[in-house]
Amino acid sequence: MAAPVVSRLCCGRRWALAYINRGSRPGTGTPTGSRSSGKRGQSSVVPQPLITAEKPRKGEHEWAAVVGLEIHAQIASNSKLFSGSQVHFAAPPNSLVSFFDASLPGTLPVLNRRCVEAAVMTGLALNCHINKKSLFDRKHYFYADLPAGYQITQHRLPIAVNGSLAYSLCVGKKRSQLISKTVRIKQIQLEQDSGKSLHDDQQSQTLIDLNRAGVGLLEVVLEPDMSCGEEAATAVRELQLILQTLGTSQANMAEGQLRVDANISVHHPGEPLGVRTEVKNLNSARFLAKAIDYEIQRQISELENGGEILNETRSFDYKLGCTVPMRDKEGKQDYRFIPEPNLPPLLLYDSASLPAGADPQQVIDIDRIRERLPELPSVTREKLVQQYGMLPEHSLTLLNEVGLLEFFQNVMKETRAEPKKVTSWVLNTFLGFLKQQNLAVRESPVTPSALAELLNLLDRKAISSSAAKQVFEELWRSKGKTPAQIVSEKKLGLMQDRETLEQLCQATMEEHAQVVMDMKKGNPRAINKLIGLVRKATLSRADPTVIKEILEKKLSP
Repeated sequence: MAAPVVSRLCCGRRWALAYINRGSRPGTGTPTGSRSSGKRGQSSVVPQPLITAEKPRKGEHEWAAVVGLEIHAQIASNSKLFSGSQVHFAAPPNSLVSFFDASLPGTLPVLNRRCVEAAVMTGLALNCHINKKSLFDRKHYFYADLPAGYQITQHRLPIAVNGSLAYSLCVGKKRSQLISKTVRIKQIQLEQDSGKSLHDDQQSQTLIDLNRAGVGLLEVVLEPDMSCGEEAATAVRELQLILQTLGTSQANMAEGQLRVDANISVHHPGEPLGVRTEVKNLNSARFLAKAIDYEIQRQISELENGGEILNETRSFDYKLGCTVPMRDKEGKQDYRFIPEPNLPPLLLYDSASLPAGADPQQVIDIDRIRERLPELPSVTREKLVQQYGMLPEHSLTLLNEVGLLEFFQNVMKETRAEPKKVTSWVLNTFLGFLKQQNLAVRESPVTPSALAELLNLLDRKAISSSAAKQVFEELWRSKGKTPAQIVSEKKLGLMQDRETLEQLCQATMEEHAQVVMDMKKGNPRAINKLIGLVRKATLSRADPTVIKEILEKKLSP
C-alpha cells in the first residue's frame, strides 16, 4: 500500500496529503513530531515517516491550517513603563532596577507618557480604532523573574482595537510576482515585560536578571488569518518595518526587542477549527516560518496517525528544526485577571474632545499624534515604483534590508546613470557582496559616492561592464581608493583610438578566416566569437558594441 505524504501545495492555500500510487518512489514528506496520547511528557521529537494503513477516501485528507500571532515589541523609550529606571541593552545584571521593578512594598506605578504616545502612533499606523478610555489589569502568574507575581497589562479594554496590516508576498518560480494580503489586528495593548532567567546547567542553578522587568511592551494581537510560515514571517517583517519607521520600537529581533508567539491549528475544511498549540518566544523571522511549517506538518501527521493535539505551549529547537513541548496551556481562568487598583483609567482626547485650556503636557491628543505620522513603508514602495520605474519586488527588497534604501538614494543623487542600472548594481552586485560576507549596509567598504563614480564611468563608456565589475571588486578590497584611480592603475579604461581598434579587428579576421567564412554563411554565433577574440586582444578594454560595428562594416559587401 502506498503511503500518503504531507506536501505543501501553496502558501496561503490549503494543506493537503498527496496520495502516491503503488510503485511510485517512497514518501518524502516533512518529518513528524510528537505523537500525542493526551498526556504530557509523552511527545517524541524524533522525526518519523508518515504511514497509513489504507487508501484515503476522496477529500478525507484535505487540511486547512490556521495561524494567529501575538507579537511583543519593546517600546523605544529611555525609561520603563511604570518606573524611572533606564532601558539599556546588555547592561550589567540587575543594574537598572528600581524599587518598583523589584516589587518592594509601598511602591506605586507612574505611567510613562512616551509609551502611551508610542502605542497610539502604532495603532494609527495600523488602521486601528484608538480607545479614548482604556484600562489596566493585573494578570497573575508565578515565575521567578516576575517579582510581583503579576503583570500589569490591558486585558479588558486595550488602547487600540480593530486594525489591519497589509503585506506583500513574493510568489512564482522566480519569486518575481507580488500578491497583496491583509491580516486583521484584534488589539494593541500596553504591558510590562518580565525579567530574565539565566540557567546555569553546570552549577544546577538559575540566576535572575531584573533589568528587563517593567520595560514597556506593545502586544500586537493578529487574528488567525494566515495559513503558513511564509505568510506569518512576511507579516512580522512588515510590522517590524512600520515600527522602525515610526520610531516606536527598534524592533531588533536579535536583541529580543521583537518576540513572536504563534498559535497554530489544523482542521478539515468546513469543520470546526482544531485544537491549537502555541509556539513561544520566536525571535527570528526565519525561525518563525520554520516553526509554523513544522508544527502544521506535525499536527497533520499526528491526526492522520490516530493521535490527538494537546492544547499546550511549545518551543522551537532551531538545532533540531522542530517544536518541543514546554507546558500545558494555561487557560484564562488561571491568570485571575483583576483591575489594577493603583492606576486610574487612561484617558485620551482628540481635537473635538480636548478640554479648553488643557495643558498639552498633561493630556495626549490623538489628532496631534496623527499629524506626526511619517511616510509608511507601503507608501515609500509605491513612490519608488512610480519615480524610478522599478519592479515592485525590487522596492520590497530595498526596504527590507536595513539602510539599503538610503544607500540607493544617495547613489542616485550623485550619478547620471539610469535608475534601472543603479537598481541592478545595488540589488545584485552590492547586496550580493554584503550577503557573501554577512555584512550590514553600514559596514560596507564601498560608499554610495564610490559606487556613483563607478556608474558614471560606465555611463560615459569610459570602462566596459566587465571592467566595472573588476573595479568594484578592487573597491571592496582596497578601502580609500577611488574608481578613477583603480581604472588608471589597472589600465582598465576603454580604448578610445578607433583606428587602432580597426587594425586589431582586421588582424583578427585575417588570423581566423574560417570564423569569417562561417559568418558570411549566416552563422549568427560567428560574429560573437570574433568579438570575443578582439576583446581578448585588447584585454577587455574595447567596447563590444563598437567592435561589432567595425566587424559588420568590414564584412559588408
